[in-house]
Amino acid sequence: MSEATPHAAAVMGAHIDYAFAKAHGVVTLSDGAPWRIGMRAGADPMALTEVRRILGAPFAVEELSAAAFDEALSQRYAVSEEAARTIAMGFDADALDALADEAGATADILDSQDDAPIIRLINGLFSQAISEGASDIHIEPYENSLIVRLRIDGVMRETLKAPGRIKARLVSRIKVMARLDIAEKRLPQDGRVSLTLGGRGVDVRVSTLPSRHGERVVMRLLDKDQGLRSLDALGMAPEMLAKFRAALSTPNGIVLVTGPTGSGKTTTLYAALNLLNDRTRNILTVEDPIEYAIEGIGQTQVNSKIGMTFATGLRAILRQDPDVVMVGEIRDPETAQIAVQASLTGHLVFSTVHTNDAVAAITRLKDMGVEPYLLASTLRVILAQRLVRRLCPTCRKPAVLGAHERAMLEKIGAREARIFEAQGCAQCSGSGYVGRIGLYEFVTVDDQVRRLIHADASEQEMAAHAFQASDRLLESGLRWAAAGVTSLTDVLRACSAHEPA
Repeated sequence: MSEATPHAAAVMGAHIDYAFAKAHGVVTLSDGAPWRIGMRAGADPMALTEVRRILGAPFAVEELSAAAFDEALSQRYAVSEEAARTIAMGFDADALDALADEAGATADILDSQDDAPIIRLINGLFSQAISEGASDIHIEPYENSLIVRLRIDGVMRETLKAPGRIKARLVSRIKVMARLDIAEKRLPQDGRVSLTLGGRGVDVRVSTLPSRHGERVVMRLLDKDQGLRSLDALGMAPEMLAKFRAALSTPNGIVLVTGPTGSGKTTTLYAALNLLNDRTRNILTVEDPIEYAIEGIGQTQVNSKIGMTFATGLRAILRQDPDVVMVGEIRDPETAQIAVQASLTGHLVFSTVHTNDAVAAITRLKDMGVEPYLLASTLRVILAQRLVRRLCPTCRKPAVLGAHERAMLEKIGAREARIFEAQGCAQCSGSGYVGRIGLYEFVTVDDQVRRLIHADASEQEMAAHAFQASDRLLESGLRWAAAGVTSLTDVLRACSAHEPA
């Protein structure tokens, strides 16, 4: 492209380049003749000379307010499926450093003719994250730097430290991709981007949060090809898996999965729903958000901005003649009451509750106002879970244990077991771990547990009965460590050493 004018810019297809459009306050509002150009109020009309040269055709000009211009800019330059397919796999840390240096070479956005370096950096981040199996990308601005960290197998790992001068441009471009308001920097925003990388469909949930030195961005990656797993692949002990399958075959009641954020609750629920999805049942869900689309299941998205809450969605679902209902989370008394009523009227209800162990879910529902006699009548099973990392089989090495560790193993009859620890090699990118496996504890609500719920018994009394012949979370982890699948260090990271075992 010639640079005969001071407003020279590159053309992307039939559109004015993003950096030029943003800097000079002009944006195309149509995709061909007759051309319509939106111009931000107060922008320099001289930019229209370059627009005419780029388009090579006459056009009509419409003046836009600052807010309307930002919205038009976001819609015009939001990431397209075609652009997403150009993202290549296989970036490494050195490549990201080089891209960051290239993106930071220009301190002032007005000096840059296009956003290509920033786009390549973002594409590199996505490629690096997906190739390493990351679940989240964290972009963290500080006074003089920008830190990018990936959450891989549940643990944060720094992957890039870039010059602070690129942070505004990087965040702005991500907001454009997610169709967020690029002018709003004072309030949190949430958006979504759909990408195709190497033939794999990936949904990216984008969250922005104002901070002292700029906006923090967290992007959660949802790989559609790896979302659905079978129950057999979750790592449950055979006897526990048999009990869980039996609970799923009941016609009504509540099945709860508990644990902190990131413990795999949604994966377990999807596996259960997939098992029941045999076209003989009407299965409906209300989720926040819908993480994976399942053919044959009706899935509804929560939208609190318009009043579509879990309770509202669940109430509506019950008028759709369901056999099985999945509520993403029971987080308030209204949702809890409706879920209980749904199970009483012949529906099988799946949901999650944020508690540290299985028995604590009973106390949590009581605190939400659910009467003990209703809980006793409706609860079928409660599953608590955590995720621990699998040791890399290539580089794991024997661990040296102290008396305390041996005493812990003695509780499961494995005091002399050969325990391994992480080391790190090229196969596992130096982390010592590859993938994750679940730890579970399982409470069947039998007649004795029902009597204890009626009697308002303590959690300790209920646990003493429920785990007479089954493992607690810590015991489950110790067995995987004794089998050489994970390390004691990672088990104790996921489960407190003070938990009952």
